[in-house]
Amino acid sequence: MDEKLISDAVAVGNLVFTCGMTDEPGDVKSQTEKTLEMLKSALEKRGTSLDHVVKATVYLADLGDRERYLNDIWRKTFPKNPPARTCVQAGLAPRVAVEIELIATIPEK
Repeated sequence: MDEKLISDAVAVGNLVFTCGMTDEPGDVKSQTEKTLEMLKSALEKRGTSLDHVVKATVYLADLGDRERYLNDIWRKTFPKNPPARTCVQAGLAPRVAVEIELIATIPEK
């Protein structure tokens, strides 16, 4: 990701807005897992975590991957209180199978 053009996350008030994609080659399963790892790190750098995600938008090159891969990974990533999620099929960059945006709250200290 070109950090000069795109920020991986932006905090506004007590919310963190993320964007995420992986530029690593691989199938949708590995790209989804890597993207979620990158998003987890971006959230933690801003004082929150995957436990505080309230909304997710998932862009898939093939919407059929939602049932084949995404739902299982999602259950493992968000075992309790999964965030509201929207999945859409989208034309993504070449060799990119998934992009994920998350919105999380920053817990009070």
